[in-house]
Amino acid sequence: MKIHIDIDCFFVSAARIKEPFLEGKPVAIGGRSDTKIFNKDAKKQTVNFENSGSFVPTFYKAYEEKDDDIDAFKDADGRVRGILTTSSYEARAYGVKTAMSIREALSLCPHLIIKAPDMSLYQKLSHELHNFLSSRIPLVEQASIDEFYGDLSGWIDDEDIPRFIDDLRHEIKKITLLPVSIGAAPTRYIAKLATSHAKPFGCKVVRHYEVQSFIEKIPVGAFSGIGKSMKAKLQSAQIHTLGELSRRRGTLESWSPYAKELYARVCGLSDDEIHTKHVRKSIGISRTFDPLFDRDELRRRVHVLARHLSFAILKLKVIPTVFHLSLAYEMSQKSHKNITLCEIFTEKKFDSLCVTLFNEADIHKRLHVIRLSINCSSFTRESRRGLSLIGFHDEQRMQKLTEHSQNIREKYGIDMLKWGSEL
Repeated sequence: MKIHIDIDCFFVSAARIKEPFLEGKPVAIGGRSDTKIFNKDAKKQTVNFENSGSFVPTFYKAYEEKDDDIDAFKDADGRVRGILTTSSYEARAYGVKTAMSIREALSLCPHLIIKAPDMSLYQKLSHELHNFLSSRIPLVEQASIDEFYGDLSGWIDDEDIPRFIDDLRHEIKKITLLPVSIGAAPTRYIAKLATSHAKPFGCKVVRHYEVQSFIEKIPVGAFSGIGKSMKAKLQSAQIHTLGELSRRRGTLESWSPYAKELYARVCGLSDDEIHTKHVRKSIGISRTFDPLFDRDELRRRVHVLARHLSFAILKLKVIPTVFHLSLAYEMSQKSHKNITLCEIFTEKKFDSLCVTLFNEADIHKRLHVIRLSINCSSFTRESRRGLSLIGFHDEQRMQKLTEHSQNIREKYGIDMLKWGSEL
């Protein structure tokens, strides 16, 4: 059988490990884009790759982080900004929810304790849990920073699984101090669904012959892989529960190959292998900020994001071949531009490329911009594309300059060297 392990209210649980007095109190973790990345004062930022992968994000941090709690979410005018990334069960009892604005959450629960995020701590704890699980289970897959899959086939007899996962969650709590919930089922998809019914700090086993009765009354939106559009399509076909979905095989198979696969997953007929390692296929950086019209300032911010992303790419030792820049404007307008280049990666060329992509993507010049995103993918190690030899020797010389700059930033921080256009 497969098992799914999910850390309960992970960010809050991590905060309680650091500050035990938070136990039993309504606590929420705020989230707000680090717009301080655009400040012209050096902050000695670095990049963190600990335990990162295709489903664990890369993040940038300062060596000296002084912001804490509610002050971290106040703007220059003293207004509280930002949204919640997670909340404790005590806070949820007051109606506090993930993605709710901090101001709204405080209006519902005035004594709510708001904590600033601590990504270094989260990745450290996630890494420790992954290592611990790997010592107890032969095959462990990290699906995200706070959830894991395991394969117990041939390792634990089916009749012993309830006792095994119950012992496992208590052992995890004792060793890592993290509360987890665990679901077990014939497939990873049903196991994940079982975990949601085990929370908080519980276990749920769904055997093969129990799948149909288990899914019968579960809303379709609760199943991983059914997003807003698919949920709407199912409901338009009078399919509101997974049980109803399981009886409409012909309907789903007539829609698309994905819908056909979805039917098999819901019914426990389809499964995926446990992948112990995920190869990173892309890396990106984005920031959301107050509406900004000044195009010169926006270009300066593109330079800043490009410098940070370039540092991360060089640290990963990969050569991307597809580059994508997207803009989000006020009034819900969006635009994007991408290009494919098979050349040696250098910071100067990447910086110029990002500015070019911005100029081409900025099609709503009368609107304010609220978000900038840059993404790089299709690394040469995973691609069949070969590097162009045109200008190869000149690029090699520029690559050496890039390497020298990288070494200085590795030692003193990403902000130690900046482009003149940023100042």
